[in-house]
Amino acid sequence: MGNEVALRRGDSASPRRRVFSGRHGWTIAAFLAPAAVFVGLFIYYPMISGSQMAFRNWNLNNLTDTSWVGFKNFQAIFENPDFGTILSNSIVWVVASIVPQFLIGFAIALWLRRKFRFRGLYQALIFFPWAISGFLIGILFRWMFNSEFGVINDLLSKVGLIDQPIPWLADPSTAMVAVIVANVWYGVTFFTIMILAALQSVPDEMYEAAALDGSSKPRMLFSITIPTIRTTLALTVLLRVIWIFNFPDIIYAMTGGGPANQTQIFTTWMVTTTQRGDYGQASAIGLLVIGVLFVFAAFYLLAMREKKEVQS
Repeated sequence: MGNEVALRRGDSASPRRRVFSGRHGWTIAAFLAPAAVFVGLFIYYPMISGSQMAFRNWNLNNLTDTSWVGFKNFQAIFENPDFGTILSNSIVWVVASIVPQFLIGFAIALWLRRKFRFRGLYQALIFFPWAISGFLIGILFRWMFNSEFGVINDLLSKVGLIDQPIPWLADPSTAMVAVIVANVWYGVTFFTIMILAALQSVPDEMYEAAALDGSSKPRMLFSITIPTIRTTLALTVLLRVIWIFNFPDIIYAMTGGGPANQTQIFTTWMVTTTQRGDYGQASAIGLLVIGVLFVFAAFYLLAMREKKEVQS
């Protein structure tokens, strides 16, 4: 008798399962349709349309012949005498940008983790550059590195480091340095935001226990902080590598890839090729960039999977 009462109570307490009908499916599809159409129209259609251009003779200077040419556009890219320079520039652009961004961003994040007066104001000032357009930052730094009116030459001259103005953006030996300095300034904010968020997950009890054991600050950094947030650090670096490799804004605004292609990277090369009207070769360059980004994206997804396994 008691079991029957319990069973009745259990039946009445259990929630009623909804039957998924075709009407529910059509309702969900109706809500998702605008987003699906938007993504397909403005993302996937241009990608597919641009991809087929890479295998055709698609030049605005001669639209009477848009025949299929196979891998001819890719062959022209690899046989271009500037290909080696652009490849090395792209590697230098990524590596020389990301190392200072990571180190400076890490140091600022450690500093902002401490409690001090006006910390919120300092955070807002440091995070502000990330909200500015990359192209606008390129224009600002182009004026700052101007050989005649730029503030960089003025400061260096006042402290006695130079006797005459340096043509930063016109000299092939200094142009890459100038654009990397601008990119480092811009990207430090991203690392600061991500690392500071990761540092909030490190329990204070771990530092207190290490302090009782007599551990120094550097030892806490390498024994507690970095091991605890290493997955987030790896994800942040991989994500930033993808963005920097695919980020022509600053270079295009400051030098346009010059002088003599000394600041030309793959994405700026794609933009300049498009402006010449050769959409076929520009699309081929774009496909090469996508291929490289897929490799980094695969590493990124593997790191994300490891992070989920650690958290679970």
